[in-house]
Amino acid sequence: MPYKRNKNKNDELCVLKDHGGTCSTKHALLKKLANENGVEEIKLFLGIFKMNALNTPKISPVLEKYRLLEIAEAHNYLKYKNEILDFTRKNSKPEDFISDLIEELEIQPEQIPDFKVKYHQKFIEKYLRENPQIPFDMKRFWEIREECIAALQK
Repeated sequence: MPYKRNKNKNDELCVLKDHGGTCSTKHALLKKLANENGVEEIKLFLGIFKMNALNTPKISPVLEKYRLLEIAEAHNYLKYKNEILDFTRKNSKPEDFISDLIEELEIQPEQIPDFKVKYHQKFIEKYLRENPQIPFDMKRFWEIREECIAALQK
């Protein structure tokens, strides 16, 4: 299924209804299916990685436009016995982000709609404080990030 934003990510079946989804909605659905089938070894993770022109070429024009090298981006994926499984896109693979991974934590599917966004925004606030050379405030940086996400859907 293609990468695309879902209409209602609070609906656990939105991936099926919208015929596509994001890393969040696709992996949350797969984790719920694993839980329902008693496969507790499959874990859902929230990682923060440095999304840049090398690991995500589609965002290059946006980064260039704002003279940024990277954006701290939240990404969801699954792990099974420490093997990363990424079903975000047809050819997604851990190598797309793992070398730029800053931190990760295990979460539950129910945390996707609200917790993920709040966690990501708190991380970006800290990231901007630690990188004072970035000339954008939190609100503007988040808008730039949204431009990057829109570029990924093309």
